[in-house]
Amino acid sequence: MKIRFLGAHNTETRDTRLSGLLVDGVLALDAGSLTSGLTLSEQLGIKAVLVTHQHYDHVKDLPLLGMNHFLNHSSFSVYCLAETGDVICKYLMDGNLYSEFLKKDEKRNAVIKLNTVDPYLQMQIEGYSVTPVPVSHGVPSAGYLVSAGEGKSLFYTGDTGPGLSACFEQISSNLLIIEVTSSDKYLDFCKEKGHMCPALLKEELLRHRDMRGYIPDVVTVHMNKMLEDKMRMELQAVSEELGISIEMAFEGKELEI
Repeated sequence: MKIRFLGAHNTETRDTRLSGLLVDGVLALDAGSLTSGLTLSEQLGIKAVLVTHQHYDHVKDLPLLGMNHFLNHSSFSVYCLAETGDVICKYLMDGNLYSEFLKKDEKRNAVIKLNTVDPYLQMQIEGYSVTPVPVSHGVPSAGYLVSAGEGKSLFYTGDTGPGLSACFEQISSNLLIIEVTSSDKYLDFCKEKGHMCPALLKEELLRHRDMRGYIPDVVTVHMNKMLEDKMRMELQAVSEELGISIEMAFEGKELEI
């Protein structure tokens, strides 16, 4: 699997984009940077988008991606929890804020095909095995275990706070892509709002080792740009203490598993 990080931050500027990954050019995880981070031909190559939760920075590009597919007579599928789908339909794609691409008419099928996922129920999506796994956040949220056979897998948490033990009981992966939003200075904020900082990440990784006997490679996303230098030092300390690989993603970063 070739993984491309389109957005690695929690704010959008000229140099930073919001949450979004692309696997092998066809499977997207979250939609914060699908149009701002891809050419038109790359956007049209997307066949499915896995959305972790309803917050704007994870769904904002769905209507714009829909428009580009509409104008080019193509379509794509969106997969999300029922609660997330309800918000998308009611607020983001109800036809008032922007064009509505979820409904078909006598001339053409729906541009965006919305599908509801059930926790822990494995699905086959565009040749990948995908398992939604509930994570702790301020709204109903699901991370996704994505597997491509031959022992190649990743677990993308989306936004999450402490309490991933239930996830680790159910799934294992080669790569953990996890949000780490702020430095340890804001530990209490992270606990309250359902986010991660390096100290909380360390606790979760130790639980993973206790439960699974190993710690996967880790890539962090959703960083606060203003805290990035401090976070880098704190994550490096965790990496050295645990003897594992922890990398901070950046826009355009690519890796293969």
